[in-house]
Amino acid sequence: MNRRSLLIATSLTLLLPMTLMAHGVSASDQATLDNGGLLSYIYVGAKHMLTGYDHLLFLAGVIFYLKGFRDIVRFITVFTLGHCITLIGATYLGIKADEHLIDAVIALSVLYKGFENLGGFENLGIKSPNLLYMVFIFGLIHGFGLSTRLQSFDMGMDQFLAKILCFNIGVELGQILALIPIVFLITQWQSKKSYQAFYKAANTYLIIAGVALFIYQMYGYFSIH
Repeated sequence: MNRRSLLIATSLTLLLPMTLMAHGVSASDQATLDNGGLLSYIYVGAKHMLTGYDHLLFLAGVIFYLKGFRDIVRFITVFTLGHCITLIGATYLGIKADEHLIDAVIALSVLYKGFENLGGFENLGIKSPNLLYMVFIFGLIHGFGLSTRLQSFDMGMDQFLAKILCFNIGVELGQILALIPIVFLITQWQSKKSYQAFYKAANTYLIIAGVALFIYQMYGYFSIH
């Protein structure tokens, strides 16, 4: 890794503590939902995605792998479909999972994408799984994580489905707002001479972040069991 690549990797690694604070449930958010009606669920959903660094790191990893705006739209749409299915379905049916365990799996999806982008499967002599299918599967998993987080709130039973749908709308709006600068940065950098160094450093960070998030979540799980 050259000096420029090392500098980028070091800078990204300094952001890791922010990553570990991803999308917590706060008392202020609960108060917002209690007092703000359906629109508050849109707001909290958008806020949740904008601070959901694990979700955004995975999406950034997917975008790194793609060429062209059409491919980006196609893959993001598949991811969105996946997480909408489990977010709405699992929440409405009351299907829950331990938040540390589901977030640990989401962390592995970040690790997976960085590993794949750096040619990890090819280095092992293994053909990479179909990316579109994997993005859909990981979308389902990420959606289950979103559902688990939503179910941590006291939603009550009044307008229950509408609240879920509004939270989901907020998630989609937050995802769009977060992806605009990510897509712009990556696509604009692709024409620069320094892109390969940036690509290697950023995907190395995805692996580091994925491992750190996984350890963090498993520590959280075992500390309460």
